[in-house]
Amino acid sequence: MSENNHIIIIGCGAGGATAAQFARKTDRKAKITIYEKGPYPEYSKCGLPYAISGDVPSLQDLIEFSEDWFKKAKISLHLNTTVTKINSEKQEITVEDKTGSISTASYTSLIIATGANPAIPPIQNLTSNNKLVSGVFTLRTIDDAENIRKKVVENKKATVIGAGLIGLEMADCLHRKNMDVTVVEALPQILPNTLDADMAKIITEQLLKKITLYTNHFATKIETTNDAISEVIIQDRKTKETKHLKTDLLIIATGTEPEVKLADQAGCEFGITKGIKVDETAKTSQKHIYAVGDCTEYIDYITEKPLLIGLGSIAVRQGIAAGTNAAGKTYQLPKGALLTCTSDFFDMEIAAVGPSSHFLKDIPTLSGKYQGSSLPDYFPGGKPITVKTTIQANTGVIVAAQAVGENAAQRINTFAAAMLGNLNVTTFRTLETAYAPPIAPTLDVVTLAADIAMMKYQRKQK
Repeated sequence: MSENNHIIIIGCGAGGATAAQFARKTDRKAKITIYEKGPYPEYSKCGLPYAISGDVPSLQDLIEFSEDWFKKAKISLHLNTTVTKINSEKQEITVEDKTGSISTASYTSLIIATGANPAIPPIQNLTSNNKLVSGVFTLRTIDDAENIRKKVVENKKATVIGAGLIGLEMADCLHRKNMDVTVVEALPQILPNTLDADMAKIITEQLLKKITLYTNHFATKIETTNDAISEVIIQDRKTKETKHLKTDLLIIATGTEPEVKLADQAGCEFGITKGIKVDETAKTSQKHIYAVGDCTEYIDYITEKPLLIGLGSIAVRQGIAAGTNAAGKTYQLPKGALLTCTSDFFDMEIAAVGPSSHFLKDIPTLSGKYQGSSLPDYFPGGKPITVKTTIQANTGVIVAAQAVGENAAQRINTFAAAMLGNLNVTTFRTLETAYAPPIAPTLDVVTLAADIAMMKYQRKQK
């Protein structure tokens, strides 16, 4: 490559910023430019709840790569600057800065990292003059977090709509700020896209000791007093019975929708999820255009079905691929996303890899579940850990795993490695895990859960 190579990146989130960094590592001479519509360089969106709770002292601490860092790396970063148009035939973009000045720029490679917007459910009276009513928030940006933080008051009532990872992280955050928290989930269980019902039940039992939880309910309407939220009306999906919840603060955590307007202009192909279709190099259907992060659709590693990317870890991997490939080298992702994820709320660590059982209906499966301890039974200080693994019924290949408890994430990472290697449960159960009484038991729960799954598998083969 040469100085004539100009890589333009739209968006300075996790995917876009990573793409810029790896483009620079790959090509030291290329011109690299990032256009970011917001006022901040790359920061951790996943860290926002923890800045609200105070675990992270300042919202500014979430900024992982400063403007100075990009300057030293000779990456031109333009904040408060919006890309308004992509002309893929001319390989040119149109840009408007915060002063209203409009200009154009040509690219040899373009990386779209426009992210996603909060999905807003159809709740009556939720908006006024096309803005959320005072006291109602989504959580996508530093500014969102700052506005929520200003509204947090001890002993006041908070309601969270959505019991996914972000919803429960926010519920924990508000509970620890001594607010009276209620969570409302439209589906019959919490974490519906992450855990099976039996694993979610373990967490639900603990949640109910600290917050109020309504599953299988959806919010239908809000009421306001002095132009600020004062009440949420929810309805039971089965009985149609309604309840009125007094609330001073409402968090909407019902997922996201990919931001793809520019990609549509550029003629990029979309999938059934309405995200930008990309391959294992992060390339779109348009020549010289890549896309990464929450605006993209990729393939589930196990089911081979399309899915929207919503995990920062996958966005970063896509960024590595896009930046490296745009700069002239070759980097390929696995042919599918494992969806390895983890979180910690209400003093419970959870983790999962692969689809939950809801998404495995078309694949005959068996599962094994084991509840054990992080230490040998005789050694003081052991903490409970429950692990469940799911295998293909006909082949024994591991297709998913979930864990709740001590070091859940590291145990799930072990399963993720096994799944990436298409490992059979018969082999996985023989895994030799580290043992020492003050650190780990002789046989870890990951292998014991696999033992149970293998026994079911062997019985099926007879």
